[in-house]
Amino acid sequence: MTSPISLPSGQTVVKTAATYGRDLVERVISTFLQAFIGALVITQPLDLGMWRTAALAGVAAAVSLVKGLIARWRDVTNSASLAKGV
Repeated sequence: MTSPISLPSGQTVVKTAATYGRDLVERVISTFLQAFIGALVITQPLDLGMWRTAALAGVAAAVSLVKGLIARWRDVTNSASLAKGV
């Protein structure tokens, strides 16, 4: 006799998706801010404008977003990290 399939409750699935989404948004925003501050440092020597600096930070944030989506696709977890067990 086979045992019944045990599926998580709907509440668990929603919490898991919410946890992952919050983690991913936090990582993307922090990456943007870190890249923007770092790019501001090189703005003066390279004679870049503020909008180009923001664009550089946006590219870094987009890469962070893609990395987080790949992490979710690669392993079903509540984290946007590529590290196992996080």
